[in-house]
Amino acid sequence: MPLARSLSMTSLNGLPQCEDEDLPVEDLLLFEISWEVTNKVGGIYTVIQTKAKTTADEWGENYFLIGPYFEQNVKTQVEFSEPPNPAVKKAMDTMKSQGCQVFFGRWLIEGSPYVLLFDIGSAAWNLDKWKGEFWEVSNIGIPFHDREANDAVIFGSLTAWFLKELSCQFDDKPNIIAHFHEWQAGVGLILSRSQKLPVATIFTTHATLLGRYLCAASIDFYNNLDQFDIDKEAGERQIYHRYCMERASVHCAHVFTTVSQITATEAEHMLKKSPDVVTPNGLNIKKFSAMHEFQNLHSMYKARIQEFIRGHFYGHLDFDLDKTLFFFIAGRYEFSNKGADMFLEALSRLNFLLRVHKTDVTVIVFFIMPAKTNNFNVETLKGQAVRKQLWDTAQSVKEKFGRKLYNALLKGEIPDLNKILDRDDISIMKRAIFTTQRHTLPPVTTHNMIDDSNDPILNTIRRIGLFNNRTDRVKVILHPEFLSSTSPLLPLDYEEFVRGCHLGVFPSYYEPWGYTPAECTVMGIPSVTTNLSGFGCFMQEHVADPAAYGIYIVDRRFRSPDESCNQLTQFLYGFCQQNRRQRIIQRNRTERLSDLLDWKYLGRYYMHARHLALSRTFPVKFEMEPSAPPKTEGFRYPRPSSVPPSPSASQHSSPHHSEAEDEDEDERYDEDEEAERDRQNIKTPFSIGALPQGKKKQHGEYRN
Repeated sequence: MPLARSLSMTSLNGLPQCEDEDLPVEDLLLFEISWEVTNKVGGIYTVIQTKAKTTADEWGENYFLIGPYFEQNVKTQVEFSEPPNPAVKKAMDTMKSQGCQVFFGRWLIEGSPYVLLFDIGSAAWNLDKWKGEFWEVSNIGIPFHDREANDAVIFGSLTAWFLKELSCQFDDKPNIIAHFHEWQAGVGLILSRSQKLPVATIFTTHATLLGRYLCAASIDFYNNLDQFDIDKEAGERQIYHRYCMERASVHCAHVFTTVSQITATEAEHMLKKSPDVVTPNGLNIKKFSAMHEFQNLHSMYKARIQEFIRGHFYGHLDFDLDKTLFFFIAGRYEFSNKGADMFLEALSRLNFLLRVHKTDVTVIVFFIMPAKTNNFNVETLKGQAVRKQLWDTAQSVKEKFGRKLYNALLKGEIPDLNKILDRDDISIMKRAIFTTQRHTLPPVTTHNMIDDSNDPILNTIRRIGLFNNRTDRVKVILHPEFLSSTSPLLPLDYEEFVRGCHLGVFPSYYEPWGYTPAECTVMGIPSVTTNLSGFGCFMQEHVADPAAYGIYIVDRRFRSPDESCNQLTQFLYGFCQQNRRQRIIQRNRTERLSDLLDWKYLGRYYMHARHLALSRTFPVKFEMEPSAPPKTEGFRYPRPSSVPPSPSASQHSSPHHSEAEDEDEDERYDEDEEAERDRQNIKTPFSIGALPQGKKKQHGEYRN
């Protein structure tokens, strides 16, 4: 039977329009629900925050975010206001009249989207009743001691209540799309479906609960996906109720999405459903007007890191800082999931290679992973104090020297350099030199760890013996705290620190997407990732030779751990063999990949998910051509012409390669020509403006 109406892709402010005069486009509302709206817990906060501008540009005043109210977050992030939409205001007033505190305003981020925040505490008196209602519709019981799950029930019940009050005002017209992120928001989806609300629902899992738990237990996860007894594994880890909430949300949603193909495979086995759409995570890309501005920033922030190194390694600064490379790993302190275990083992092997080949390159590696600490340790603070004292001494002597030189030149004399420094100056300098003497090795951690005897990173450092000895070519610094520009040790924000480093290393075993290497890419910093991360798989799909563009992808899926570690060691060693010009060329290429990660491009996948949800929820009102989700066929960065034919050949097998080879390779490099060819491989994202008059596209008619 032909459908009565169809959804036109003609857009006004980016909103889909229905060929039904009774349903004006202004009535379509998009709500995005997450526990991390204005509340930073993990990577989902970054997804929602960075995507907000693109979505707000598309939906305008009809886009709302729903999250929990936490006063400490709201004070600095939200500007309160009255809802401009009368239906939203009426729904809020109804809830307020029954004792719930609901707040509305603009989130002060790029795009300034509207936010609707529920005070969980003000509605906690309903918890037992709502848990009972949730049990009746889902047969999922929530234990009283699991506060996070109890908060999820309150948050979900408030969300479903709001959507019910809102939808009642539209006389069952298909006006609402609700996009739920992760299991904490899933209760609202389950209740909305059980109440048969006229709401098109989408559920996105950014990482499955059970997958994260199993990988943290050092289980061979990906080779045994079809072997796990899911219920048993969830029960043994006391997360069975959470797992049921997540799985019920997945199966209740009209459209189910994940953030990467590797997570899609995981969800198929863990949650027993394949996603309808894969929605990769993006970033807001800000291009510099000057083409090489990011290279200047690298030099500037590298100099700031070098200042920290001068203090940290005082008395042992017998290596050339101009030939020192800075590597780093950052993120949650998940020793195995984030690949810190493999990274440390590879560093031990890299240290051996650099010493055997007697290279003059030194590698300093930072671990930026927050852990429980007391405070900065005394030796680290002393190092920065000694550095500052030496600087002040040098400036004092320089000023005195300069004054004497100036006076001598005014008299037309060439000063006697043996007399220009008097005995006092020599004594001051000798005392300064004596202060740099230390009888201990430079510390491997900047803070006093609360439980250092059981810390996995420190225990591994003890096992492999990387204690920052003079003979070590690889030196390690654990900074167990997030970076801050107000720190007395390393006064840099995370972005500034990343720009100053040479290589980010993220050999994760479990990484559904991987924002850390993505952030490196948009800043023009090469990185190491794996084929078990969503980012790594995405880059393999889009770039013919990722290593040439500064994306080194370690195979952790089809190789043994020892083979993967050797591959990582070779990547690191090959990077150490590059000369400065080669690193500059590589950074230029890496930065050009940032267009791939722009929400202006990746937002199309979320568009597709919303259109699919509308057509499935309201098939009489909206139709969508039967087509696969948007693909990127033919969209692939070619191998740069200045790189040898095979990726392996781009790595030097020994440090004794000839400089002539470098010069020959440099001559073949034409940056403008390469950049233009790369730009041509970027496909134009969907336009959010109106199409030419008389030319309509049906919903789902995507051509990349």
